[in-house]
Amino acid sequence: MTPPQVPGARLRHGRVALALSFFAQGVVFALLVTRIPAIQVRYDISDGLLPVFLAAVPVLAGVGSVGTEHLVKRMRPSIVLRVVQPVVCLALLAVGAGGSLAQAAVALAAFGLTVGALDASMNMLGVSLQRVYGRSIMLGFHAAYSLGGIVGASLAWAGAHWGLPLVLLYGPVVAVVVPLVLVAGRWFVDGDERGGPEGGAGAGTPVAMRLLLPLCLVMAFAYIGDSTVSNWSAKYLKDVLGSSEQLSTVPYNVYMVMTLLGRTVGDLGVRRFGPVAVVRTGTVVAAAGFAVVAAAPGAWAGMAGFVLLGLGLCVVVPQTFAAAGRYAVERGGPSASDPTIARLNIFNYVGFLIGSPLVGAVGDAWSYRGAMLVPMALVLVTLVYARSFGSSPARYGDDHERPRTADVGRGSNGL
Repeated sequence: MTPPQVPGARLRHGRVALALSFFAQGVVFALLVTRIPAIQVRYDISDGLLPVFLAAVPVLAGVGSVGTEHLVKRMRPSIVLRVVQPVVCLALLAVGAGGSLAQAAVALAAFGLTVGALDASMNMLGVSLQRVYGRSIMLGFHAAYSLGGIVGASLAWAGAHWGLPLVLLYGPVVAVVVPLVLVAGRWFVDGDERGGPEGGAGAGTPVAMRLLLPLCLVMAFAYIGDSTVSNWSAKYLKDVLGSSEQLSTVPYNVYMVMTLLGRTVGDLGVRRFGPVAVVRTGTVVAAAGFAVVAAAPGAWAGMAGFVLLGLGLCVVVPQTFAAAGRYAVERGGPSASDPTIARLNIFNYVGFLIGSPLVGAVGDAWSYRGAMLVPMALVLVTLVYARSFGSSPARYGDDHERPRTADVGRGSNGL
């Protein structure tokens, strides 16, 4: 059967719509994680109970990702994304507007479950669109997420500076973001628009976990590195490198800006040099960043390390999703890509769960300088598995502006 043709204009609209979805998710997630202290105060959550709440969100997100693996057998990822993204936004508002600890717990549980489905379905669409385009565009979507994270963190800072209650901070943002994602959802395009039960994607069998394991490990180790920066950079700069309280807030912002810059230009690097070279380079740069942070004599030298970390780590996760999608197509055809992405996405949350406690435990038992060498060593494992990202630069070197719509549904390896 000849695969359906998707008009180029529609693909471009779908690409913009998906970028808006990534941006919106970056805003919402940053507003949650950067205001955890305010959430703790509002609901009088004890220091002993807070880690339970924080761990529950990624655990439930993993459950949501597993559920999405089965859900896309019945419906297209675009439909899943269209439904769950407004729910994630409303769950954020519920976190800020709840009147009791029990209500906050329910809201956070809803956020976790739906954000897992959201992350999985967004990346499914990104991988399938990249397959249709025949060139690297995945980093651009994650750049939109990074930009959203910067905007969300800036809004959170403003809310804290002006002493806004959570509901007054979250309410206007949700009022803007929900209509935005509802409109964008009308333009989503599944890169492989196959028929299936009730118009679904007809998703196939995902790649076996033993074959996907190298990419799963890379994903987990990348998020261990990322969570180390998000959870420990401020404390490290202040307590270990002797910075001021104000300066200690800067490293994460620097990291996020470098992540945005690296992802903005990263697709060009993948098209020119191929994913293996880009991932290897990013891994070495990220490891150098951790080494600089560990050895830094002062705050500004440490800041340079976080610059390198942002530039290095930013390319790994998007390319891991792309590699998993390509491998799934090679093994089982286009229908295997979506459930494979959902399965890989679980290790996003595994890394997030492990990273912060691991660094804290090593820091308490040994030293926080030494603790920075642990994520460095784990990130370097990516070099062992770099061939898993393999595709020749020529396959990424299509510089034509028009997407290759003829490749829809053919399982092209030009991710």
